[in-house]
Amino acid sequence: MIMVLNSGYAEAGTPGRRPSAPGLARWRLAITAAFGLGGITVSAWGPRLPAIKADLGVGTATIGLLLAGVTVGAILGLLASTPVLHWLGSRRAVCGAILLIAAAMAVMGLAILLGSVPLLAVAFVIVGAGIGTLDVLINVEGAAVERAAGRTLMPMMHAAWSIGAAIGSGAGAACAALGVTPAAQLIGEAVIIAAAALGTATGIPNGRRETAAQDRAAKDRAARLRQWLRGWLDLRLLLIGMVMLGVELGEGSANSWLTLAVHGNHGQTAAVAALFFTTFAATEGLTRIFAGPVVDRLGRVAAIRLTTALGLIGIAAFILAGNRWIVLLGVVLWAVGVSMGFPLGMSAAAESGPDPAARISVVASVGYFANLAGPPAIGALAQSGGLLNALWLIAGMFVAAFVAAGALGSRPAAEPAAALYQDSPGRT
Repeated sequence: MIMVLNSGYAEAGTPGRRPSAPGLARWRLAITAAFGLGGITVSAWGPRLPAIKADLGVGTATIGLLLAGVTVGAILGLLASTPVLHWLGSRRAVCGAILLIAAAMAVMGLAILLGSVPLLAVAFVIVGAGIGTLDVLINVEGAAVERAAGRTLMPMMHAAWSIGAAIGSGAGAACAALGVTPAAQLIGEAVIIAAAALGTATGIPNGRRETAAQDRAAKDRAARLRQWLRGWLDLRLLLIGMVMLGVELGEGSANSWLTLAVHGNHGQTAAVAALFFTTFAATEGLTRIFAGPVVDRLGRVAAIRLTTALGLIGIAAFILAGNRWIVLLGVVLWAVGVSMGFPLGMSAAAESGPDPAARISVVASVGYFANLAGPPAIGALAQSGGLLNALWLIAGMFVAAFVAAGALGSRPAAEPAAALYQDSPGRT
């Protein structure tokens, strides 16, 4: 059934009517806020790991295993996201995922208070599952907002994730400086995030972003599973995944290796190396903020090819240059190169066939794999050939993303509101 939404998104009996401007703006703001909350949560514990390590009396290897639990949980969340969306509808699913993350953060704080490593390990897996589920859900919603608005909005939404991550990391650093314990920080943030989730949910239209035909096809669980598995055999979807693999490997490797390369291989101080990484993060976020009109003008394919070409130039300059200003220019171009693949790839995946949640889950899995496997691959190559030489792997992936960019295609015209507000049978 088509819902009658009190907030003015659509009206029964008016098929094809687009959302009102205030309703669309509220929806867009809600999803952008959800992206920001996701960024805050994913960076909440990072600055406190030294204190957590000391409080629990564990070694670095144990911390590494705990963090691996986040990745395991995220993969489980990616797999669960499609049935969760079909079961709960968009509003409840997004709100539920954020509340699950908040609950897991509270359990993390409790585990630290109790000194329980097993309980903390469980909490890390659960928080990862919540983040993986939320990642798919908000990208499905973001793609639906784009279709309703008829213009590129996903880069701005992903910029909110980057800004949220900076806020989360800054909050952790501030709490550390002020002597706030990790347990108190995590429990306090959990309460704030839960309240923000409930407020954000009111701006999200309920239901699923599917046409009636797609809804009928998705009701059978076995059919949904077959549809998800078919995504891994869809050439276009795999090529979109190749673009995301290339840029996500570049981003993940920067997070792990950029400061070490600037400090150890380019001879800069640790403080300068930290500033170089800050420049990378700021450039990536700013590119996403201002990229929407450029993508609308050039199209997704040209935008990806332009940014990955600049990224290739940047990583080459970073590897080869001896002058620190050229190295810094390389960092800026490297950041531009990785900025657009994930948000534009998510949009393209959502439009590439039926059941956007399942298709986004496929390409998001590729992105998570790149973030998981990329940095260790760089590290293994660095053992034998040196860190700077190992970074040529990123250059090769930029080339692969450039070649595969044609799969992102062009976005269709804005869809009727009725197609975007299909609800589950019996839900109101």
